[in-house]
Amino acid sequence: MRAGNGGHGCASVHREKFKPLGGPDGGNGGRGGSVILVVDPQVHTLLDFHFHPHVVAPSGKPGQGSNRDGAAGADLEVKVPDGTVVLDEHGNLLADLTGAGTRFVAAEGGRGGLGNAALASRARKAPGFALLGEPGQARDLVLELKTVADVGLIGYPSAGKSSLVSTISAAKPKIADYPFTTLTPNLGVVSAGDETFTVADVPGLIPGASEGRGLGLDFLRHIERCAVLVHVVDCATLELGRDPVSDIETLENELAAYTPTLQGDSELDDLTERPRAVVLNKIDVPEARELAEFVRDEIVQRFGWPVFLVSTATREGLRPLVFALWEMMKQYRASQPEVAPRRPVIRPVPVDETGFTVHPDGEGGFVVRGVRPERWVTQTDFNNDEAVGYLADRLARLGVEEELLQLGAEPGCEVTIGDMTFEWEPQTPAGVDDVPLSGRGTDARLEQSERVTAAERKAARRARREPGGEP
Repeated sequence: MRAGNGGHGCASVHREKFKPLGGPDGGNGGRGGSVILVVDPQVHTLLDFHFHPHVVAPSGKPGQGSNRDGAAGADLEVKVPDGTVVLDEHGNLLADLTGAGTRFVAAEGGRGGLGNAALASRARKAPGFALLGEPGQARDLVLELKTVADVGLIGYPSAGKSSLVSTISAAKPKIADYPFTTLTPNLGVVSAGDETFTVADVPGLIPGASEGRGLGLDFLRHIERCAVLVHVVDCATLELGRDPVSDIETLENELAAYTPTLQGDSELDDLTERPRAVVLNKIDVPEARELAEFVRDEIVQRFGWPVFLVSTATREGLRPLVFALWEMMKQYRASQPEVAPRRPVIRPVPVDETGFTVHPDGEGGFVVRGVRPERWVTQTDFNNDEAVGYLADRLARLGVEEELLQLGAEPGCEVTIGDMTFEWEPQTPAGVDDVPLSGRGTDARLEQSERVTAAERKAARRARREPGGEP
């Protein structure tokens, strides 16, 4: 995501008949637009980012003469679904966007450059330069949608989770009898009398899922927001070495080993503390019913969770299951502390960022780091000697020159600030109050300039007009 660049300031001198020495009247550049993520209940997927992964906000307009400031770039609001998690390129959590209207500034727009009217001072009454606009912030972000559901169904592949969602809700997920049919969670809305709640079919898990085996991490992240977890056990499986109790224990070990991304939320701290229920599925098969009735008491004694015998084919046991899940979910939500409504966070822009550091680079040079020095370098037009002299004065007043002297910097050593590297010349006076007057865009302290001055251009024109002059 890339925010808009700030507009450049304008270097202009007022010109009007019968008004000599009109003075500087260059306007400031406009601020660049920011990229803002906004939760919209009408958006349900992040599919648009798959086809359009690059988001760019408009830039600010440059300033103009007659003290006309450039227009600011409009902020670009990008709509995302509820439950979107924003991560940086290193996997660090930046924002958890839940609740309609929640906003997050993904990329900050650049500041506009000051025009020469704003730069006029006692020392520089008619600056022949203006500051450049700052580039907008560019960031590589990862957006993940974590399903917001009340109940999460977990279990081995082909345990009947998708079938259960399709029978207790109006959802129509893809159903098949081979492993890993479901590659994305299916969300269904379930009615329990006059009440409704949502159920998420979390794709099948396998041993080692918490360590990334198979697609385990992609599956586990979708249960972080669920209030109730339900083990769906296939009692009709023909695989050797599997039984309902061992299946539950294996998945519980994976849940205990998984570290949620959304840490710090009191409602989502530990998956092992969520309410559980066990659904023994496919009891329409005689052998499966017999096995379910045999292990029911053992599961209750070992885990202490309610057990339900159901069949999605005949719809047996589904109604008691639905009402029981609603009661469990309601009790869990009531036991949690009340979540305060999200308040807008106002982040004032600091104006006294005077801190900076100077470190040797190990090759005889020095590197200067700091918010102000790096921003000043970005805003400087290095094709204008007067702008370079203004930068030197600002750095000297900040204390950079003094710090370099204390660290033993020698004349001619390289000093790097941001993306620019300079040859340090301490004999050049900087930070002085009285700047020697010179032509616009020039600085008498920088004699190495190769720019052609106005006087030189006039002399060249006179020489060409004389007989025998160069054409």
